[in-house]
Amino acid sequence: MGTNPRAYVDTSALIAFTDRSDSYHPLFSQLFSRPPALITTPLVIAEGHAWFLRRYDRQRGLQFLAMIEEMRPLSVLPIGPKEQAGAMILLRKFSDQDLTLADATGLHVMRTQRIKTCWSTDFHLGLTGISLVIHDT
Repeated sequence: MGTNPRAYVDTSALIAFTDRSDSYHPLFSQLFSRPPALITTPLVIAEGHAWFLRRYDRQRGLQFLAMIEEMRPLSVLPIGPKEQAGAMILLRKFSDQDLTLADATGLHVMRTQRIKTCWSTDFHLGLTGISLVIHDT
């Protein structure tokens, strides 16, 4: 079979793409210009919105949400009890790491969806052996 062209998108990739002052902005601008099928979770969107709200203001937070709504081909996977339980297992497994619930949920989603590539600048998203795009370029 061919390779899985999907990628999981973490908060840090969305911030780097949007924030021109981010050192990874050029990389993620290039990647988002011709993206494969992208997968994320509502927790990632919530983290990104909160980041823009705290760092800037309500308007920038809303602009971030509008960008997410328009972003294609981005799929936002719903998170239910199974995903939360899977994330909790990973939080316990990696209890020596500063892993957030959003990070652990992303790791769980990548495993269950068989996603091999993660768009993130956060090394925590590579804890299970997933390839981080920042190391592939």
